[in-house]
Amino acid sequence: MHVQAYKPLDEAEYLALEARSPVRHEYIAGEVFAMTGASIRHNIIALNIATALRTDLRGTPCRALMEGVKLYLKKERSYFYPDVMVTCEPRLLELDAQVQVVDSPVLIVEVLSPSTEGIDRREKLRAYRTLPGLKEYAMVSQDECRVELHRRRGDIGWDIITFEPGDTVELASVELALPIADVYFESGVACSA
Repeated sequence: MHVQAYKPLDEAEYLALEARSPVRHEYIAGEVFAMTGASIRHNIIALNIATALRTDLRGTPCRALMEGVKLYLKKERSYFYPDVMVTCEPRLLELDAQVQVVDSPVLIVEVLSPSTEGIDRREKLRAYRTLPGLKEYAMVSQDECRVELHRRRGDIGWDIITFEPGDTVELASVELALPIADVYFESGVACSA
């Protein structure tokens, strides 16, 4: 019997693999995890949020980005694909087609699905909180009308705010007030108060 020692991938190997792979992978300190496909409901909710953000951010130095752009967390030695994020990095104003990695978002949104909710609530929550410029992390249920927002409160911690039917989701990081019904528009999730 031949046992081959496990060797974690370094970041350069991961990026080379990812550049030629038809399947996206997240990378956590040498470990590579294939991403599953998202449901139509998941996509509708993410697109509703990204569209509202894109409209709201017109004329500002900030950009709303969808799940195809990697987020790099240097401290964690990790790469993730958030469903939606907003960054105000000056280099993005040039709209360089080669930019595929962001490292300083102000807002991250993950739409929760049964297969990813645990990771979004544990590993990603912990990792995202290490980003010094991150102001808010929103976890959006895809099965009920509910948004859980983690908002940085200075250097002392994080507040957790829950939005439910009839509420307006207040994203202070980008100064956007979005009726929760707009988050779930055409998704099949009932949001009436």
